[in-house]
Amino acid sequence: MVKAVVLGAAGGIGQPLALLLKANPLVTELGLFDIVNTPGVAADLSHISTPAKVEGYLPPDDGLKKALTGADIVVIPAGVPRKPGMTRDDLFKINAGIVRDLATGIATTAPKAFVLVISNPVNSTVPIVAEVFKKHGVFDAKRLFGVTTLDVVRASTFVAEVLGDLSAAPSVTVPVVGGHSGVTIIPLLSQSSKPLPSGFASDKLEALTKRVQFGGDEVVKAKDGAGSATLSMAYAGAEFASKVLRALKGEKGIVAPSYVHLSAEKASGDALKKEIGKELEYFSAPIELGPEGVVSIRPLGTLTDYEKGLLSAAIPELETNIEKGVSFIGNSKL
Repeated sequence: MVKAVVLGAAGGIGQPLALLLKANPLVTELGLFDIVNTPGVAADLSHISTPAKVEGYLPPDDGLKKALTGADIVVIPAGVPRKPGMTRDDLFKINAGIVRDLATGIATTAPKAFVLVISNPVNSTVPIVAEVFKKHGVFDAKRLFGVTTLDVVRASTFVAEVLGDLSAAPSVTVPVVGGHSGVTIIPLLSQSSKPLPSGFASDKLEALTKRVQFGGDEVVKAKDGAGSATLSMAYAGAEFASKVLRALKGEKGIVAPSYVHLSAEKASGDALKKEIGKELEYFSAPIELGPEGVVSIRPLGTLTDYEKGLLSAAIPELETNIEKGVSFIGNSKL
């Protein structure tokens, strides 16, 4: 029996994410929570002929606690999407409080659950969840993940487009490390499982890198103010959740990218800090998953000079983002 919970289940990411989890045969119970419309979303999903029992809750009558009771995995897409002209600072001010309150609910009701954070800005919201858990004495770095899978999905798709063969996209693997916004997103294109064409021009490499880093802007612009990356994010979130669920069931050798606290596995986390040359608390890297969560944090491998430059540019931004999340809880009353 596996219970998955989606917090923010009636939103643009939450609904398609809940649909994909309902379709996942590893899920036997699906708890949905949001501030509006959740019972309707649950009723709609409950008609789908897959094993998962679905229940939806609203805030009244301890709805958050009811949704979280017995949870094995909690996915958090809650919050507002980024709109045209909205900075990540604007986004932070709104979403930080939402994530803090949901994290408090998890800490008190389902402290052993795997927690997958989608709510942006992930570089700051994951530290918010960690700090809330620390205040409640339930922090386990092995079970807290920032979902960065969309960056990998985009990199795979865009490389397949460059190669002129979209059918290859599912088999293209590009490690994407660092963080989950703008310049903190570092696609290691030199390590793509299907190499870029020989002699790929440096200006094209830079354009491809920027497309991976700022793919979200491409979607916001295309939706003309009507939304952000919801469907692709739901797909990426469900893909990562599926890997966590498979590892929970005992499948070995599952590796997926994630933004984690580097104490999740001390030896490999310390090795990664040496590799990046900085004492960062959080970083996104390929993670080996197991029944207890993080088994090991994989090294970055050999970087090109261009990729080393991307890493240098990412670190100061990451430091600022992490501190913003930690400080928010330090200054908050829980």
